[in-house]
Amino acid sequence: MRVAVLLLLALGLLEAEGRRNRCFFNRTQERCVCYNLSEETIGSIIQCLPATVVEFWGGDLEKYIAFPIRDLDSSVTETLGSLIIQKVIIGNVLVPEILLARVLRFFSYTHVQKLAFESCIFQGTGDWSDMDGQNLPILSLSFHNVTSAPLTGREQAFSSLSRWLESLEELAVTGSRVTSLPCAIGREFGALRSLDLAQNILGDGSLSPAFCQGAFPQLQQLSLHHNNLSSYHGVCEGVGLLPELQHLDLSHNKLVADPSSSCQWPASLRHFNLSSTGLEEVPAPLPSSLEVLDMSHNHLHAVDISLSSLKKLFLNQNLLQAVPSIRNYPMLDTLHLDNNSISELPGDEVKLLGRLQDVAVADNPFACSCSGAGGLQALAASGHLGQGWPGDYRCQSPAQFQGWPVAQVPLSVLRCDPAAVLAPLCVALALLGTAGA
Repeated sequence: MRVAVLLLLALGLLEAEGRRNRCFFNRTQERCVCYNLSEETIGSIIQCLPATVVEFWGGDLEKYIAFPIRDLDSSVTETLGSLIIQKVIIGNVLVPEILLARVLRFFSYTHVQKLAFESCIFQGTGDWSDMDGQNLPILSLSFHNVTSAPLTGREQAFSSLSRWLESLEELAVTGSRVTSLPCAIGREFGALRSLDLAQNILGDGSLSPAFCQGAFPQLQQLSLHHNNLSSYHGVCEGVGLLPELQHLDLSHNKLVADPSSSCQWPASLRHFNLSSTGLEEVPAPLPSSLEVLDMSHNHLHAVDISLSSLKKLFLNQNLLQAVPSIRNYPMLDTLHLDNNSISELPGDEVKLLGRLQDVAVADNPFACSCSGAGGLQALAASGHLGQGWPGDYRCQSPAQFQGWPVAQVPLSVLRCDPAAVLAPLCVALALLGTAGA
């Protein structure tokens, strides 16, 4: 029983009361979910032994602050080491930080690689000195909709966790009203590859201190969507010291581009998400080595840029009236233009689009002339039109075809390419005239 109680405390569980107070194991998903487990019903956790994912929901751990937690004997460490749990989720729990600090080291005896907190309240501050020099197998740590004391002024606590933090690879702190991230904390994450700070209240002035010299030196993916960012130039300056940055998501921020900006984005940046940022024109400068650019759901009227390494361009849900020339994108294989104001595809652009692997132009007001309908039918016949064909391609004009699927518009050779008929006819008449003479 002592082993089980220690394990539950280590995983942040115990709850004295609750109408639902047992664990449920889903064998197919290898997932076990526990609700308000108490010492009286602790036996139901046995069901979780074959699980790779274990969830604990509900509880107030304050009464266990004084619970004596001593060094584990060999039988307990063997029990922890035999578990196959890979991920632990803790939700809807009030967590005294002093208790968390005392039991977190127990994870060093397990194989848990992912730890997630959902809708939790972290109360007070903890003494993290017991974690000095301690390794943990946890490589992915996430917090969503959590409440805690501000990070500023707590650099010493993070210093005690440095042995673990310097090996952490993924960190997410989302929906938690984060306003800033101290520079010294970022320097503890020497191996972090992915950082998700979405759905917070980070402003332009909070980025440069967070991503200061030496902070997050290995960071490759950074998500900042749904924050309070407004300056395109400010973001560029804020992340300029991230030498390995490859993916940057700024979507759902209201950005304004400074036309005189000369800021240089990290040369490593390959994937750039600027969707739903309220932009009315393409901002400059863009990262020079981009391979994927998402500017969907904006207010763009035209796109005239040159990116020689670009492979995928997403411009759906804008105000474009014409297909942007793809001559400046020799490596392009994907172009999405759904939900714009494009009426037809010019013949020269159809030939260029024909070399792409994925073209989407659905839900545009097509003029079903020979060039309008013919170009789309030709692309579809060659297998280049992606999702949406044929149902989402309909004619807006001329009147006799309004509402028709583009795929069903009849295109006779005589009507669409009279030269194809007239030229042979003229040759035939000339031959007849020569024979008559």
